[in-house]
Amino acid sequence: MSNIRPDEVSSIIRDQLSNFKSESELEEVGTILQVGDGVARIYGLSNAKAGELLEFGGGVKGLVLNLEEDNVGAVLMGDSSNIKEGDTVKRSGEIASINVGEGVCGRVLDTLGNPIDGKGEIKGKVFTMPLERKAPGVIYRQPVNEPLQTGIKAIDSMIPIGRGQRELIIGDRQTGKTAVAIDTILNQKEFYDKGEPVYCIYVACGQKASTVAQVTNILEKNGALPYTTVVSSPSSDPAPMQFFAPFAGAAIGEYFRDTGRPALVIFDDLSKQAVSYREVPLLLRRPPGREAYPGDVFYLHSRLLERSAKIINDDKLASEMNDLPDSLKGKVKGGGSLTALPIIETQEGDVSAYIPTNVISITDGQIFLSSDLFNSGLRPAINVGISVSRVGGAAQTKAIKKIAGTLKLELAQFDELAAFSQFASDLDEATQKQLGRGKRLRELLKQPQFDPLNLAEQVAIVYAGVKGLIDEVPEEEVTKFARELRDYLKTNKADFIKNVLSEKVLSETSESMLKEAISEVKSSMLAA
Repeated sequence: MSNIRPDEVSSIIRDQLSNFKSESELEEVGTILQVGDGVARIYGLSNAKAGELLEFGGGVKGLVLNLEEDNVGAVLMGDSSNIKEGDTVKRSGEIASINVGEGVCGRVLDTLGNPIDGKGEIKGKVFTMPLERKAPGVIYRQPVNEPLQTGIKAIDSMIPIGRGQRELIIGDRQTGKTAVAIDTILNQKEFYDKGEPVYCIYVACGQKASTVAQVTNILEKNGALPYTTVVSSPSSDPAPMQFFAPFAGAAIGEYFRDTGRPALVIFDDLSKQAVSYREVPLLLRRPPGREAYPGDVFYLHSRLLERSAKIINDDKLASEMNDLPDSLKGKVKGGGSLTALPIIETQEGDVSAYIPTNVISITDGQIFLSSDLFNSGLRPAINVGISVSRVGGAAQTKAIKKIAGTLKLELAQFDELAAFSQFASDLDEATQKQLGRGKRLRELLKQPQFDPLNLAEQVAIVYAGVKGLIDEVPEEEVTKFARELRDYLKTNKADFIKNVLSEKVLSETSESMLKEAISEVKSSMLAA
């Protein structure tokens, strides 16, 4: 006892008293009334907000969707098997968000932003981006004026896509919709190698897990994974995880867009997202509308797709953008863009069904893939007649615009003539010539998968077809001609490729080099 010093005791007591907190922490806690099928009704959370995150037992999070008089309807973002009636639920006070940073490139994430590729945590600094966010206002946008090269001849020449545009890819199952989207991602490698990357986000919503793994392998094999993020919510996931996956993809894209860089997000596909969304309101007893979809299914897609935009090239004005997350304040730059390529699957080519017509009315054009064309051997099976881009022409490069102007018209005339010529026994020479030209143009637009073309190669091939320089080449040899022309230009006319890629125009010098190359390839083929 004699060793205890009173001054030491008094100093310890003084420290403890100084650190004493008298404030009480108030937590709002509710009780689960009913749980099942991925939804829960909760009593006692009278101050809960729509879209707020709730904390259930076992680390499962939920999201408030229904605000009713005496209870709250929430969807569970995870496994609900251990959650039962009578359990307590806490409010988090936060809205649903995802952590985004430079480290998401090359990774496969789930809807909540957790890595699922087995490569560990996301490296580097991360920023919290909300899943739901208001689209940028009119003041903060600028018209689409820059092309997004897809590397697909038929699209870049006739249905061009601009950075910041929303272009729908629509068609029946197994018509090559995902192939078009994947080729577009692969084509961005050219810009990544130049140090001007377009950051790509591929959202797989309601797909088979094996399909997602296949897509990831293709991207890795072709060197596209370093600038691509895959958001996967397979069909085995609960419905809420599936319908929020596109919002997670949009949030990742917005991070790149708001920091002044171009981004491309692919929603594969929104018809599966609409089906998973339909499930939740029906379980929450919301009234069904057309095709049993809830009344706000249009708003679901419109608020998602409106987030794609070309941001004004003014840092000061861009930094004042509406609904900017706190994490990005002070880091916003102008001039960024978010391009959206939503995919919709139709049934038996019925584009007048509820979800297809909704999304067609929201987007700035559509690329229609026809199963008839696909089965006839035309790949990609793009029906040029009903495909349209309402913006892209303004963003098209002068080089391709100059020569592709008549291509769409010639193909439309060919389709019409081909339909009539079936009934005619003998055709005049002019009609035969036009049919022959149309068939060769069709052949020219064929393109194998995972083989995107740069601008110069596209210009060369389209020029040869439109100017009638391959009219003597046999129809079955046209695809071979296109391949040999590409090889010849790479080896013998590298200046042509260099000039077109740098100047983005077809100058007189480049044109004469191209004519020379076409005649060389043609004469060697015909001689053989």
